[in-house]
Amino acid sequence: MRGKEATAYPQLNLPAAELKLGRDDDGGVTVLDPLRRRRVRLTPEEWVRQHFTSYLIHHRGYPAGLLGNEVTVELNGMRKRCDSVVYDLNREPRMIVEYKAPTVALTQKVFDQIWRYNTVLRVEWLIVSNGLQHIVCHLDKEKGTYAFLAEVPDYETLGS
Repeated sequence: MRGKEATAYPQLNLPAAELKLGRDDDGGVTVLDPLRRRRVRLTPEEWVRQHFTSYLIHHRGYPAGLLGNEVTVELNGMRKRCDSVVYDLNREPRMIVEYKAPTVALTQKVFDQIWRYNTVLRVEWLIVSNGLQHIVCHLDKEKGTYAFLAEVPDYETLGS
């Protein structure tokens, strides 16, 4: 990515991503989200999302066709959006990823948000990231336990 738009956002603890930037009618910076197949406003959270999904696809073997951004779930009668959901080959959800801007600390409140989404999707993998720090949690449904991991798993690790 080139230009002064790129320098407005911090370097992340993720590999660089090739982002396609543009401008909207109001002069705001946009980015082409290849998963949603449309341009969206480039916010600090979107900066993290685009880098993280690029990392999953290009460095961890996640098939782009099995990732969804801004996936709607119904929670307590309200429509909410999971930042990203990873699916298996049967299109069953396997992982939820929640993004925050790099300036937002990854607190218990942030983790509680993704935990609530998981009451609907019931996945085994949860990740929260502000682009600088990534918290990866694996839930063992059979044992009723969870463990935090040091790194993001490869897609093959998720199981089918």
